[in-house]
Amino acid sequence: MTAPAGCKLIGKWRITKADLWDKAYLDLVELAYLLIRADGRGEILFGALTASLDLEYAREMVFFNWSGSDEGDQITGSGSADLNSDGTLAIEFSFHNGDEAELQARKW
Repeated sequence: MTAPAGCKLIGKWRITKADLWDKAYLDLVELAYLLIRADGRGEILFGALTASLDLEYAREMVFFNWSGSDEGDQITGSGSADLNSDGTLAIEFSFHNGDEAELQARKW
């Protein structure tokens, strides 16, 4: 799926905060980020997790399913990212049969 015209979330976002993890963990391997591309794909990296995203778009929100690895274990989940009025991004991130986290990001 391609992004609709005017989708405001396309681009790279720097993950700056999470409710479950501190900043040191978020940037454990490299600077934490969420990448939203216009071609229906994306990626997320924080802590020891790296995953690819399959995206569905709205103008100020995306929904995604993800799959990747965390400390070498294969994992999956789902989530969404919503543009706040101050230009930051609110990310809801869920592990399949596991934790749910809220992350915050700003445009890279």
